[in-house]
Amino acid sequence: MLVLSPTVQMHLLVFVFAVTGVLGHWLTLSATSLVAWRTFLAMIAMALWIMIRKKASIWISPKLVMQLIGTGLIVGSHWVMFYASIKVANLSICLAGMASISFFTAFTDPIINRRKISRNEVLLGMLVACGLALIAGFERTHLLGLAIAIGGGFLAAIFPTLNRKFILTGLPADTIFTWEMLGACVAALLFHPFFFSYATLIEWHGLDWLWMAILVLLCTVFAIAYHIRLLSKLTAYASNLAMNFEPVHGIIFGAILFHDYQSLQPTFYLGAFTIFLANFLHLRHS
Repeated sequence: MLVLSPTVQMHLLVFVFAVTGVLGHWLTLSATSLVAWRTFLAMIAMALWIMIRKKASIWISPKLVMQLIGTGLIVGSHWVMFYASIKVANLSICLAGMASISFFTAFTDPIINRRKISRNEVLLGMLVACGLALIAGFERTHLLGLAIAIGGGFLAAIFPTLNRKFILTGLPADTIFTWEMLGACVAALLFHPFFFSYATLIEWHGLDWLWMAILVLLCTVFAIAYHIRLLSKLTAYASNLAMNFEPVHGIIFGAILFHDYQSLQPTFYLGAFTIFLANFLHLRHS
């Protein structure tokens, strides 16, 4: 039986994560509505799964519940910014901006875990930052979308480190996931009235129900819970650097499905190549 290494599993999982951007583009819901429904339905689905399997428990100490909900607030804010970037700019710009995760993680992971900052991690993160600078310097029409994505990248540099700490204590991944989805849903609902009325939460159109079902079951319940489990074997930095391959799939998806390439300058691809190079160098030396 073929057993894949945690790093390979993570890179396969990144492909699934890249699909979330495509689904986010197809869904007609606003960014906050999308995240609210995604997280609420994922929380319900996982809670039912836990009750059916009976291999984990939803009920844990109030202190842990509050910590997980707090982490979920960060997750939800990240997702709101992710989908907002897609709506404001496009899928390729959003995923390129999210590649800033590794740069931020080079600092957030050591700070949270109280370890020495790695020079190599910082250098690779700076290489990613150079790629982002190339993109930002010439993609003026998408600058707002890129800025939102980079903000989301900063938040994404925090919660994998926190989840790794949770999973290493022996807390089941399914339990972590359930409570974090509650926090993420709360975050989306808190953001929502600043941009839309609550009535827009129920404004679904066309095939929204189908895209949401795929988003919830495949890209959230399966992918996120599996990612949390992998954090017991991977560092948050290695996990987030692997996530930078998401733009590879995203650019391909954007070019084929949405013709994003028609609005992108050649410097975008130079910047994207720089980001991919940082990931390749990390794999060679990890």
